[in-house]
Amino acid sequence: MNSSVNQILIPIDFSDQAIIALDQSYNLAKFYHAELTLLYVIDEGNSMNRLFHKPIDEDGVKKEIDEKLKELGADVTKKHGIKVNTVIAKGHIYDKILEVADMISAKMIIMGTNGTVGLKKRFIGSNALRVVKEAKCPVVTIKGKHPREGCKNIVLPIDLTKESREKVNSAIELGNLYGATIRVVSVLFTLDEFVVNRLTRQMEQVKNFIKKSGVKCTAEMIKAIKGHETLEHAVVDYANKVDADLIMIMTQQEMEIKPVFIGSTAQGIINHSEIPVMSIVPVVKHDVDFSPY
Repeated sequence: MNSSVNQILIPIDFSDQAIIALDQSYNLAKFYHAELTLLYVIDEGNSMNRLFHKPIDEDGVKKEIDEKLKELGADVTKKHGIKVNTVIAKGHIYDKILEVADMISAKMIIMGTNGTVGLKKRFIGSNALRVVKEAKCPVVTIKGKHPREGCKNIVLPIDLTKESREKVNSAIELGNLYGATIRVVSVLFTLDEFVVNRLTRQMEQVKNFIKKSGVKCTAEMIKAIKGHETLEHAVVDYANKVDADLIMIMTQQEMEIKPVFIGSTAQGIINHSEIPVMSIVPVVKHDVDFSPY
């Protein structure tokens, strides 16, 4: 494994969902001149299983997994011309995903979030959310069962925080790669004129910046249904309406202006969306600048 080459990490459990995640990585690997690293984690997180099940032949299991990983990697290389590395680790799933991502300085992590078919249920619930929360690189979570060809529409929710702008360059990169349209959207939970005007200016600045980069862009402000719609549902509903192929979110913010994408909101988007979600952790800053791009 060449540490000087971009690496995309893909946790694999041989489930249908994990293979869909792998399928979505090929264009990104070619765009970033990256190698793929397939990671299988032998989960030792369930202590009850160890207490009540007979000892297993760990060497035999590891050998079988290694053979399956290498077979899968060889098939990907043959069909797509992408170099594939394989890693087997033993421990808690999310710990090992994060550990290997750091070890290879992963460009991003692409993982299925509903691996219910295969050797074991994994990469669901807290595992995926812990990876999203703690990873130092962008994480693409894929829940939907239908593989997507390319990426024609990218939904980019924004708010009034400076950190919200950090994902714009990532969106532009992907927009250029796929020839996609970036659909900037903001959700209004207030009619306060001051907030509405600032958000309108921010959206226009973002749209103009994206268009100047040569990527197609639209901007839309939507009003939440008072008392009936949460931020995450508003974003996911909009993404479904425009037939989006990717939603890009920040996993945390530092300002107190609401609504912002923190905690339960990011989790809600990931859990409710059948559309792939790219989560980006913002760089911590202590100043906020709303000047135009």
